[in-house]
Amino acid sequence: MWYIAGFPPQHERTGMSSPQTAIRNIAIIAHVDHGKTTLVDSMLRASSASREVEGAGECVLDSNPLERERGITILAKNCAVDYTFGHGPRTGESIRVNIIDTPGHADFGGEVERVLRMADGCLLLVDAYEGPMPQTRFVLEKALRAGLKPIVIVNKCDKVEARPDEVVHEVFDLLIDLGADDVALDFPVLFASGRDGWASFDREDRSNGVRDLFQAVADRVPAPSGDRAGTLQFLVTNLAWSTYTGRIAIGRVYRGGVRNGQNVLLTKQDGSNKRTKVIALKRFEGLGRRDTDLVLAGDLCAIEGLEEVEIGDTVCDVLAPEAMERVRVDEPTLHMVFRINDGPFSGREGKYVTSRQISERLDRELEHNVALRVAPGEGADEFRVSGRGLLHLGVLLENMRREGFELTVGKPEVVEREIDGIMSEPWERLTVDVCEMAIGGAMEVIGQRGGEVTNVTPRGGRMHVEADMPARGLIGMRTRMLNATQGDAVMHHAFLDWRPCRPAGRRRLNGVLVSTETGPATTYALVNLAERGTMFVRPQDAVYEGMMVGEHNRDTDLMVNATRAKPFSNVREANKEATVVLKEPRQMGLEACLEFLEDDELVEITPTSVRMRKRMLKESDRKRVNRRDKDRASAATK
Repeated sequence: MWYIAGFPPQHERTGMSSPQTAIRNIAIIAHVDHGKTTLVDSMLRASSASREVEGAGECVLDSNPLERERGITILAKNCAVDYTFGHGPRTGESIRVNIIDTPGHADFGGEVERVLRMADGCLLLVDAYEGPMPQTRFVLEKALRAGLKPIVIVNKCDKVEARPDEVVHEVFDLLIDLGADDVALDFPVLFASGRDGWASFDREDRSNGVRDLFQAVADRVPAPSGDRAGTLQFLVTNLAWSTYTGRIAIGRVYRGGVRNGQNVLLTKQDGSNKRTKVIALKRFEGLGRRDTDLVLAGDLCAIEGLEEVEIGDTVCDVLAPEAMERVRVDEPTLHMVFRINDGPFSGREGKYVTSRQISERLDRELEHNVALRVAPGEGADEFRVSGRGLLHLGVLLENMRREGFELTVGKPEVVEREIDGIMSEPWERLTVDVCEMAIGGAMEVIGQRGGEVTNVTPRGGRMHVEADMPARGLIGMRTRMLNATQGDAVMHHAFLDWRPCRPAGRRRLNGVLVSTETGPATTYALVNLAERGTMFVRPQDAVYEGMMVGEHNRDTDLMVNATRAKPFSNVREANKEATVVLKEPRQMGLEACLEFLEDDELVEITPTSVRMRKRMLKESDRKRVNRRDKDRASAATK
């Protein structure tokens, strides 16, 4: 028998006959809103974690407030369950399943790529009506690249319009298209309804809950490999934070074992080594983490006390350090400028307003957000922040404003890259589901934005459109698409590849109404401005010079006074008693504002407000700059 620093092997302490073969590490991958977090809830309730989730509601793992509000998974999470088979060939046998819940949106692909390194198999969840979608292709491609063999689960079979058999064929075609080998193509299929708590090989048999799902995991997912008698290798794939111990390194032990109190060596990105110590060692159990003395190869755990640990570092034995391949993620495709708020309302609502505080916050984000890039901007108070998409950067901004930050950001722009001497831009694969009556409007918008339609398929009274289009054409497209289809279209997109840049032709069709005065908006002024366009503000909302208070009906900007009060007079008016009906202003969320911007505009973000404004607040300054630009353009043509 071998031992690590006096600790017996884990199975001798727990009573398991073969602990490594009783562990399964699985990642759950799917497109947005295909129900993977709900299915995880069903697995938790059927296992040893049932008491922890009792009364916790739906989507227990989506603990982040933004995740619950948006109904999507943003951060990858870990949980572990013990399941004992009560029937079938494995009756009486117990397995420990480490479950990794991954985001389904391509903007959070950095989370997916990191955590897939910890898994030995994956559950591929597909909606029984929608079938494979762009993000399904995105996350499945990452899983196949990591060598994971899928178990296909056709979820939401309780839908009236469900077409499970067709969806299975579509998944098979997708795997072939992605170059899957024969082993991956020989995938088991389960039919499920995560909301109703069942998953079965037989679509008609719903009596056994998720037993068949655990059966498929035990049979299909290989037990973790790794030499438990070797020297320690632990790859850090995620980070958490503790007020008492600082950073918490989360990952998988690939070789040997790690014990509580052990002296270890961190291999850094620059090739250097740093000696540190394990202060606390925790193993995943249910939704939480429990203290343990030893974790051996094949299992996941969390280590506290490692100073200056970063994602991608390897925790090694002090006497035999050997670094593992670092986590690699795709490069960003979108960037924008973050800067201080220099408007007249600066400092009124935010707690953190200086460039130093914004810089420190972005540095903290870089510690765990591996798909993010931050570089200095043109000025001392600007930062060029690059991410995987508008949602990726929008979530960062929303978190910052909720933490008390106040800042302004510029128009999102695509990242261009030189490939083989040619400047290239990112292209995305777009899918649009729309009713037959609105298909014409949807196709027109795709064509105007430079898209190339590749496939149009009818699906139960609706049309499923697939197109390839430049990422720059997707900025601001959602609003245009909803207007063109009367709000009926459902859009999704994912990164496709890099292609030579095309001439940039995207501009907003309409101009804006820009305030010329500072003060509270009045009902009298807004009523008179209603026929000039759509307003963004309500009566008594604070406005200032240079702030955008509405969208103009025409393609030019219009300077307006939204603070104008009704003049007093001793002349009797015929319409004095007339009822004034003021139109409801357009509600613009943070991401909608980012899509709306043009080059000379900014979004002002505070903990309580989101406003749009001109970069230069005074009209005279804007005219001077426009005149200078025209003179330069004229001189260049001569």
